[in-house]
Amino acid sequence: MPTQFRYSLFAMCIAAAVPQFATAQTFEDLEARLRGHPSLIAMDYRASAQEERAVAAIALPDPVVSLGINNFPIYDPSFNAYLPTNKAVGIRQQFPNLAGREARAGQARAMADQTSTQLEARYAALRSDLLALLIEKRRIETQRSLANARNAKYDELLDVAEAEIDSGRPVVYRLAEIEGERTEVDRTLVDLDKQEAEINARFIDLVGLVPVGTDPQVTLEPWSGRALDFHLVRVAESEIEVTDYAIDEAKSEWKPEWGAQLTYQQRDAGAMFAGDDWVSGMVTFTVPIWAERKQAPRLRAAKAERASAEQRYQAAARTAAVQYSALDAAIRSAERSMSVIQTRISAIEDEVAAQLTIYESGVGGYAPIIDGEIAILKLKSEIAAEQSRRDIATARSNALLVQP
Repeated sequence: MPTQFRYSLFAMCIAAAVPQFATAQTFEDLEARLRGHPSLIAMDYRASAQEERAVAAIALPDPVVSLGINNFPIYDPSFNAYLPTNKAVGIRQQFPNLAGREARAGQARAMADQTSTQLEARYAALRSDLLALLIEKRRIETQRSLANARNAKYDELLDVAEAEIDSGRPVVYRLAEIEGERTEVDRTLVDLDKQEAEINARFIDLVGLVPVGTDPQVTLEPWSGRALDFHLVRVAESEIEVTDYAIDEAKSEWKPEWGAQLTYQQRDAGAMFAGDDWVSGMVTFTVPIWAERKQAPRLRAAKAERASAEQRYQAAARTAAVQYSALDAAIRSAERSMSVIQTRISAIEDEVAAQLTIYESGVGGYAPIIDGEIAILKLKSEIAAEQSRRDIATARSNALLVQP
């Protein structure tokens, strides 16, 4: 293959791949793509499999057909020399008790419901991960813009410092301070680039692309105070339903399982007897003679599993409530921090305005004004971080709750 053609083919492949990694998407588009996440699809298949098992559990076992010969003489092989010799065709059908079959079918359906509940909880968690990535991406863009603005202010400050040195003022040390602070900004920009690369990789894992221009608004969903509002608690409740059917199945083992068998025996007439055919029939049923060593322990085990599921339900309710309270505290803490920082920004803005008045009167220098503007940019970067912390905690809090 010619080298130029290989390069052209490579370029076309890259061009075709780029839109998959940086594409403008609405949040609704991203939610739709998130529904196709492999972990969610796998859980959906598992729920479907459990539904099919519920259908199979209620059905009867396959009948058994038998073909053979009975009482066939070995030393004088013949079908008409010995009275009981016959050719036999039989059919046998077992009838497991209906209560047990219904219990197993109900348990399979309950497991399917549990998997569906887990799927919705998993989707809510992945959705909160997606929101957190979008919020962090917005925070990085804001902090990068503020860092670049700080660099521009340092350029202004450097010009002012050099002018003051030229005028004979002893401010040479300020040059070293400015360069040190610019180095800090450069390191911040490098770290932001690293964070963005990590976030982009996680975007690929979640939705298969890196969205551009998606800025969702997150609002806190109120909690009614009911434990069942939490995904975690609903999953635990569905487990209790599964154990209820396990108890029903264990109780059903005391009931008999029936069976029926019919055999048609074809006989050939002999010299001393007629060749009438015979029909044999049989009904079987089980008797729980060993119940104390078989059925009773199984029932006790099923009841113990249910008690365990109830305790896990109580633990899930506590855990979910604690998680919600912790996230609520994080939201309130971030909001208070933002309020404190905003108050500080207002104070610095007033101070900068006062310094500007002094400068315009011809008394002071311009450096304190730029210092104040740089301080404001730093504080705005902190506000961006606190806003990101608040919004991520809000998204995580909403993910705990079952949305209507």
